[in-house]
Order: sequence, then structure tokens, then C-alpha cells
Amino acid sequence: MRAVGPLGACRGRTGLAGAILARVGVVALLAIAFVAGASAEDITRAHAIALHGEPKYGPDFSHFEYVNPDAPKGGTMHLGVAGSFDSFNPYITRGNPAAGVGAETLTVGSEDEPFTRYGLIAEAIEWPADRSWVIFTLRPEARWHDGAPITVDDVIFSFETLKTKGQPFFRFYYASIARVEQVGERRVRFVFKEAGNRELPLIVGEMPILPKHYWQDRDFERSTLEPPLSSGPYRIASFEAGRSVVMERVADYWGAHLAVNRGQNNFDRIQYEYFRDETVLREALKAGLIDFRQETQAKAWALDYDVPPVRDGRLKKEVVPHGRPTGMQAFVFNTRRPLFGDPRVRLALSYAFDFEWTNRVLFFGTYKRTDSFFSNSELAARGTPEGGERTLLEPFRAQVPAEVFTHAFQPPATDGSGWPRANLERALALLKESGWQVKDFKLVNAATGAPFRFEILIVNAGFERIMLPFRRNLARLGIEADIRLVDESQYINRLRAFDFDMAMLVWGQSESPGNEQRSFWGSQAAVTEGSRNYAGIKDPVVDRLIDLIITAPDRESLVERTRALDRVLLWGHYVIPGWHSAADRILFWDRFGRPAMTAPRGVSIDTWWFDPAKDKALQRLATAGR
Repeated sequence: MRAVGPLGACRGRTGLAGAILARVGVVALLAIAFVAGASAEDITRAHAIALHGEPKYGPDFSHFEYVNPDAPKGGTMHLGVAGSFDSFNPYITRGNPAAGVGAETLTVGSEDEPFTRYGLIAEAIEWPADRSWVIFTLRPEARWHDGAPITVDDVIFSFETLKTKGQPFFRFYYASIARVEQVGERRVRFVFKEAGNRELPLIVGEMPILPKHYWQDRDFERSTLEPPLSSGPYRIASFEAGRSVVMERVADYWGAHLAVNRGQNNFDRIQYEYFRDETVLREALKAGLIDFRQETQAKAWALDYDVPPVRDGRLKKEVVPHGRPTGMQAFVFNTRRPLFGDPRVRLALSYAFDFEWTNRVLFFGTYKRTDSFFSNSELAARGTPEGGERTLLEPFRAQVPAEVFTHAFQPPATDGSGWPRANLERALALLKESGWQVKDFKLVNAATGAPFRFEILIVNAGFERIMLPFRRNLARLGIEADIRLVDESQYINRLRAFDFDMAMLVWGQSESPGNEQRSFWGSQAAVTEGSRNYAGIKDPVVDRLIDLIITAPDRESLVERTRALDRVLLWGHYVIPGWHSAADRILFWDRFGRPAMTAPRGVSIDTWWFDPAKDKALQRLATAGR
């Protein structure tokens, strides 16, 4: 870590200890004395903190490598969103928040490192060798949009509010924070319940910071269409409920000069237009009503953009490879339902999904089958466990499926013909083992006679064409599966309440997994509504592996422990793995500039800018009728 110097020496140079004594009194001084109880050599004070190793960018860096530091400011970016919105508060369980809203954080991440945080609202970060606490020193120039300074009180208020009134995610994410306290005029210390959790200081740095003077007289737990006070580079200029939001760049934004912001936030206005569904949104793009789209549907990418603007180059269509983990998109079993309590039943249904046919016929061969919860990364389990990973798993041998040690996980495959006879025979054998039998062409419980019937919950009509062949194969097994398409609000509420049998869901992953895994797979999350443990996993081995990931002392052990968790999750058959692509498919009207280098995590329009010359040329072509 690039340290400014030992804590004591740093205080000596800045005169901070004397200033604190004069301004905040003896109580704060005692708190600082407690911090200083650790050896000065054990404490680092720096501009950035990495999960493992050193930050890529030193204390005097001027900008990230993947931006154009001289990008001009100006122009408008029009973006499209499918659905609607009824709230500007994205941090609570009520309402459907608008796109583009959110608060600034103490630190900001880079796009070309696994997990490093650089100071944003915080100008400096301090921590001991065991990472049992962290101190953030706030920038004196940090301001809310009303001109009031961002204070330590705001930070403490944000922590307490998010943990007690925010989404359940925050309670899991901040569960290991014992207390928060002011230790100086601009210094705030977070003390942790455990030492050795290397990620905790970085997690705290990701905390959204809320203005206490704005929220203290308002009900934080109610959705609102009153644009909240913020501090970032953009503010809400206007909106039409459920239809559009216009964000304008803040001319006197306090953080515009920072290295972490240079070359970003280049548009004067960002306008979000809402459309009924993805089909209408695509037509809006082709008509020039929106400027940019990242296409997620293979069929649309292959068939929907053979139009004059694409053919003549006005509307650019590009595939941009990326190196970010793609996580897991899957058919997710809600194992809280007795129907899906037996892993043999879950595996049987996996045999009914014919990915090879689906990819050939519906996806135009553009996807890879996902075989890991950490796909497209070094964190994915491969082969059978060896070395340190095998040693790690050995104590759990009696508690996990035998295949964890003996077989490399692969989802069931077919010949792609559309008639997976062998797979369905294997599925029927597994169902028979688990107490089901076919009677009058229906699969029924051998003991009770109850039929095998369930519902697949979806929110995107585009998934219906994928579900229908799956449902057809299930029907061949005697299983009745209903596809239920619901609106976005109902979908969100049902997921929060775990009110579904099966759903098509996605878990995104970072290059450095950690505390968020508790919300994804932890036993406590399984019984906490609003968590992302959609599958209802309650497994002490999984809990223990998550703890080991969180306390991994270096990158090598983090990779080994994550692979072990991946392997145990896969052999639990909690999902029917879906598919992924290691590239971004983008379309944009040719009126923008972008950096020569794309960050490893993929396309980010935060680094793009409006190009007046290109815009004029585009208008000339449109006027000429091309």
C-alpha cells in the first residue's frame, strides 16, 4: 500500500491533533489516543485501499488510464429504459426507483483492478494491519447541492439509516460493523466486530452518504418522487412520473477537479426515456429517439437491426469483448417450496432444459453455457478440486455431495435436435427415486397422488419463447408448468417476499467476492425477506465457506476458497444454469467520442463525450434523406 506515512508522523506534519483538541475537545482526543494505541508502524494512511496487494494508481495520479482526461463537456445523452418508476429513493424496499439516481460514496472503485477503492468524499483512509477498524478523513471541499458541507454527522446518519431502514442487503453488508464514531472534525472511524476481514474497510467506503439535514424531518422508508438532495456531478432537473427523468450536470460540482472524476461525467444532460417494453424501446433507438443501447437479446441483435441507419453507419453496431465475471443467470428453484426440497428433483428438471437446441435455434449460437456461479473468471471451479482447494474441502466431505470430490460439474447436455430423449429418461429415473411416478400421463407423488405442478415467474416477455420449449419438455415428463408474466412492480414485490416457485434470475459477481455472498447464499439471508438468497439455501458448509472467503488473506487463497464455494453450490443443484456472453453488444448513434481504451470490465458511457462535429455530420446525412 502506498502510505503517506505512519499515522503519528502524518498528524505531526498537518497539525491535526492540535486542531482536533481545539475544536472537538477531550472526548475526541481520547478516541484518537485509542486509535494511536496501535503501533504507528502497523497503521497505513493512504489515498486508496486495495483488497489484496497495492493500488494500481499512486497518490499523485491524475486520471484513470481508461478515460480521456481532456474529454470535452457538453451535449445530451438520451437513454432508454423499459418499464416505469415511482420513486427516487433506491435504498428502500418500497417503490420502483428511477434509473440514474443515487448518492455519492466515501470512495470510488477503478474499472481495471479486481477491488481497489480511491478517495472520493474521503481524502484519506487509515487502517491497522489487521483491518479491525478504518478511519476516513472527509474532504473539506465536499458539499451538498445546497452548499452545506458533507460532515461526519452525515456519514454516521447514513450508516444508521441504511442499516435500520434500508433494504435488507445493507443489514447483511454492515452486520460486522460494531460502531461508528467521530474522532475529529472531519474524521470518522468504523470499528469492526472481527479482525482479519480484509474487505470491510472497502465495503464501508462504498456506503452511500445521505444528507442528515435533509432526511431527518422526512420519512426515509417511504418512496418519494421529491428529488432528494444529493452531492454528485448530476442533479434531477425535471421529470414526468413513470415516463422520463432529465439529469443535468452540476456546473459547480465540488468534485470535478478530482483525479477519480477526470474524463468522466462529460454530458451536460442525461435524459432517461421510459418505454412500455423492450420491443418499443428498440424501435425508439432505430428512430433516433434514444442514443445508446446495450442489447441483451440474441434474437434482436441478429434480426432487428437490419435497417438503413445501421447499414450506412449512422447507427453503430459493435461487439466489444470484456473481462468481467458474468455471474450466474439461471432458472432458480425456490427450495422453500416442498416440491423442490429434494436435490434429485432439481437435477431431474435440469435434464429437461435443452440449451444446445435453444442456443442454435433461438440464440443464433451466440452464447456459452454457464457452468459456474463465477463464470468468465479465474474464480470459477474447474475439474476436480486439487491442492489447497481440496484441503479446504476435506473437512466437509461427509456434508457435501460425493461428486464435489469426484466429478467436474457440467450441466446436462443434448445433441441439439430438440428431442432430448436420453435426458428425459434420466430425469424420469431421478424423479422415480425421489418418490414420483407417472399416472395417466401425469407425474404425481407416489404417496399422496398430488400432481407435479409449479409456476415460472418472469417479468420480460422476451423470455416466453425460451420458456415454452422448456415447458414442452417438462410436459413430456408429465409435469405441468405455468409461465406467469407479471409487471415490474409485482415481480419485484414477489421476489422480495420469496413468493415464487421458479424464476429466471441473475446473480452478478465481482472479481473479488466477499461479504455480499452472505446475502446471496447465507442461511440467515434465506429467512430474511428482501435478501438475494432467492433459492433459500441453508447450508452450514456454505456459511463456513463464505466466512473463509471474507477472511481470505491474499488473492491466491481468495481464488481457492471461491472455487470451493462455487463447487458446493453447483452440486447442490439450486439452479438450472443458463447462458452468458463475454462481450457487450452495443448500438449508438455516431455523435459521440470515447476513449481509445475500453476498461476490462467493459463499456461505460460515463467516459464518453458528445462530439459536435459528428453530430452535425449526422444531421446532414439525416437531412439528405439517407
